[in-house]
Amino acid sequence: MTNEPPNSSTPSARPSASISAIVPARNEEAVIAACVESLARQPEIREILVVNDQSADKTADIVRSLMAKIPQLRLLETNGVPSGWIGKNNAVFLGAKEAKSAWLLFTDADAELQPGAAARSLEIAQETTAALISFSPEQITESWYEKALIPFVYSRLAKHFSYDDVNNPASPAAAANGQFLMIQRDAYQSIGGHASVAAEVLEDVALAKRAKVAGFRPWFGSGQGIVRVRMYRSFGAMWQGWKKNLFLLVGGTPRAVFRELESTIPWIPLALIFLGIKIPVATLLGVCLLLMRQLTYGLEIARNQYPFKFIIYYVPAVALYAGVLWASYRGHAKGMVEWKGREVPVTLPGAPR
Repeated sequence: MTNEPPNSSTPSARPSASISAIVPARNEEAVIAACVESLARQPEIREILVVNDQSADKTADIVRSLMAKIPQLRLLETNGVPSGWIGKNNAVFLGAKEAKSAWLLFTDADAELQPGAAARSLEIAQETTAALISFSPEQITESWYEKALIPFVYSRLAKHFSYDDVNNPASPAAAANGQFLMIQRDAYQSIGGHASVAAEVLEDVALAKRAKVAGFRPWFGSGQGIVRVRMYRSFGAMWQGWKKNLFLLVGGTPRAVFRELESTIPWIPLALIFLGIKIPVATLLGVCLLLMRQLTYGLEIARNQYPFKFIIYYVPAVALYAGVLWASYRGHAKGMVEWKGREVPVTLPGAPR
């Protein structure tokens, strides 16, 4: 799969359906204003529901200040996390119950919609008859560790989640990205909404699977020019985020983890470099093979619309990816991962919940 942006041509007749945007927010004071303002600039979005999930910072105060100039903005509050639910799933479910539009857009507080994003989403729905539209956002990377790990992760995920397969009604493949997931209200209610995936860490993928099994067509594509996200603003947050999700994203089994480590770590070049302690020519051969792996990686991330120059981060990217994948596996094996100050219960597939 290569991340090609959706066709940006604009049909003469735009769909007139309205959208309710639902934003779960827990300690998002650094990003919530930009997110809400980007939603408010979309004429098709008739209401914006920010669901404050027990934030300990100024998230709620910022939203209240924005309500004075954005009349379609509302602030909702959660009252803790019910048993059997994950916090984000509970928050968006509460928002969906209050929403009034024909389409529900679930988006994260760190996402910023680009001009025309909502209109383009409705156009894709009209062109494809899809009931669920999701974009994999353009990823903003600023620190070295973001530039190393995030392109590597998304290039690997491109091998696991093919847009063509997801968008093929004849294929059982289904996926979505919760940073931008828009679904018809009737379809959402028909499959049980987020209540049907209450305990799922990857609620976006689970929701897409339920929709496709129920006969609703999904559409999944690149969010270049549609929606931008800077997912993590610290190394700790990045590590926690991928520790929570990566094990499930690569397949959710120990075998899938070992297969992923086998295919991503340059075992032969590293072995030859190590062997070079005794046989110097082996070091030269190992370095040459490692450079070839690095070049292949550069071409791969370029196909997925990341700068080719990020090739310089290949070695730390491999190390970070292997480390966080193993940590994710161990966290899921122990039955608990942490996210935003909460412990999230998880189980290995097949284990009782």
